Amino acid sequence: QVQLVESGGGLVQAGGSLRLSCVASGRTFSTYVMGWFRQAPGKEREFVAAINRSGGTTYYADSVKPRFTISRDNAKNTVYLQMNSLKPEDTAVYYCGAGRELVSIRRTYDYWGQGTQVTVSS
Repeated sequence: QVQLVESGGGLVQAGGSLRLSCVASGRTFSTYVMGWFRQAPGKEREFVAAINRSGGTTYYADSVKPRFTISRDNAKNTVYLQMNSLKPEDTAVYYCGAGRELVSIRRTYDYWGQGTQVTVSS
């Protein structure tokens, strides 16, 4: 079992930046693909970015290219999401997930954090 805890959300003006972190418990972090998803009020949870086990391959939703960057530090059991040039439409609760495949499909992610709120004001 993996427990995930996100942090780093907050309120930021349009054009600003935030860095989200997700810390995983346990010794198996490096065996999981890690992903970030987000959910805005009244909408489905949508894919944002994912990174493979070694950190050498990344995958992004078109809506966040090239503004967001996902990275991971396996020694710290942590995955990051650097978000630059934020827009009001990026406002959502952001969740990290631990999964099996480097894909955008939500059901392939087995473990989820509790989420962190990101609000971008115009």
